[in-house]
Amino acid sequence: MSDFVVSARKYRPTSFDEVVGQSSITSTLQNAIKSNQLAQSFLFCGPRGIGKTTCARILAKEINGNTDINDFSFNIFELDAASNNSVEDIRNLTEQVRIPPQIGKYKVYIIDEVHMLSQSAFNAFLKTLEEPPKHAKFILATTEKHKIIPTILSRCQIFDFKRVGIHDISAHLAFVAKNEGINAEEEALNLIAQKADGAIRDSLSLFDRLVSFSENNLTYLGVIKHLNILDYDYYFNITSLLLSNDISGLLNIFNEILDNGFDGNHFINGLAVHIRDLLVSKDESTIKLLEKGDVLEKRYLEQSSLCELSFLVKALEMCNECDLQYRSSNNQRLLVELCLMRISSIGSQSIEKKNSKSFIVSTYQKESVNTKEKQIDPIKNDEVKENQDISIPNMDITAVETKKSKTISISEAFNDIEKKEKEELNTRELNVDLFTNNEMQEAWKEIIVLMKENGKSNLAITLGVHLPILHDNFEIELPLSNSSQIELIEEEKYNLLNFLRTRLSNDHIEIKTKVIEGDQNNIPYTNRDKFNKMLEGNKHLESLRIKLELDPDY
Repeated sequence: MSDFVVSARKYRPTSFDEVVGQSSITSTLQNAIKSNQLAQSFLFCGPRGIGKTTCARILAKEINGNTDINDFSFNIFELDAASNNSVEDIRNLTEQVRIPPQIGKYKVYIIDEVHMLSQSAFNAFLKTLEEPPKHAKFILATTEKHKIIPTILSRCQIFDFKRVGIHDISAHLAFVAKNEGINAEEEALNLIAQKADGAIRDSLSLFDRLVSFSENNLTYLGVIKHLNILDYDYYFNITSLLLSNDISGLLNIFNEILDNGFDGNHFINGLAVHIRDLLVSKDESTIKLLEKGDVLEKRYLEQSSLCELSFLVKALEMCNECDLQYRSSNNQRLLVELCLMRISSIGSQSIEKKNSKSFIVSTYQKESVNTKEKQIDPIKNDEVKENQDISIPNMDITAVETKKSKTISISEAFNDIEKKEKEELNTRELNVDLFTNNEMQEAWKEIIVLMKENGKSNLAITLGVHLPILHDNFEIELPLSNSSQIELIEEEKYNLLNFLRTRLSNDHIEIKTKVIEGDQNNIPYTNRDKFNKMLEGNKHLESLRIKLELDPDY
């Protein structure tokens, strides 16, 4: 019985032509060798498992014209800085550098994980790196470039290795499978490539594990079962149920997912990724971002043609909101179920709008002048909240009729959305109810509460700094302390107006901002203001911020 060799070692590249996904770097190094324009020191940086050390060994071999990559006798030295990071280790290395090579033209020193060197070791190495002998070449490799001191970086020719693309990894896995006589489905290899997150070594390790599990027959179903991954079919079926507003079907399929041991947060994140993939499938210019196999890509194109752009954008917003609220929710299952029902209602509303000859009137529009007290309160009634147009964090986007073609320009569709919103505002009957200053102040307080609940604390503080003033012609003047507050209000002005106009049943309400001259109210409402306020009491905070490389805006 022969010893088993893992694929990551067995198929480790021995020449630049065999390196996967780093063609720009390998071609540059090959040209440098041919033209004899080699730098004295190289720095290879990037994520783990993408070929940095492998390229360093190939470069060391090519420099000396070695025929065997494993020929490290006398002229090629490899140092692991993770376990040899002291000043003494570097001094031993610098002493060896002085001795010219006995074989080959150059002595090549490969220092892996160079960021692990101590500060004193870096300083001891600096002089040798600055003025090395002509026969010495240094190749440094690291996964954390930011930890290397600038004086070292400035003396190296830096190569930034990128994550390997899904198609490149999948093709390499197919090559390995063919050589090993393993039957492997294309979608199974694509799934392994996605799970590897751009690391070719991780993909090969995962490949070996799954081959052992599947007994040399790698199938898509076997991969998702062994890795405990939600099948694409689940998300395709869920999207179909969302479009058809099948609430019972959604609840049943989500219950099945939970029974299979999947976490609700994992599910909602997967749904967000699926909807994002449908979104990029709607435009020819973004299809390349899909990164799926041919069979799966065809399914995405077919389903995306059934989805309106406004539906996908709003669904993404709701999935993101659900993800943010998941950990703090007391009833996580209900949170996800509500999210699915809300997304489903988008599709049904879009169908109603397309089939209706007139625009839908807001739920909050009065039936008559004498029934104002019967209006639904948007703050107290949770059951109908999603059918209202006043929800600040979850505003509905008017459905857009897509062209009868396979793809639609995303930018054009967004312009259509804005145009339809303006048409709706001009077509429907405007509300002009009178309201008192006290009613306006109460509505303003409700806005502040909503902002706090939705994590917009800076905006809530800004809205509460000064009381708004009601003028004639339904104009609300908001005094502010500085121009930064005005910019913050302008960003949310559309949402604020939408809430106030619906809450007070008056579509003529306008908000005007005004900076109070000489206002001494220096309330720190942004993170930078808070930092500057703290800085007044302790000047050492600035040096601490610089040392820790912190941004006061965050």
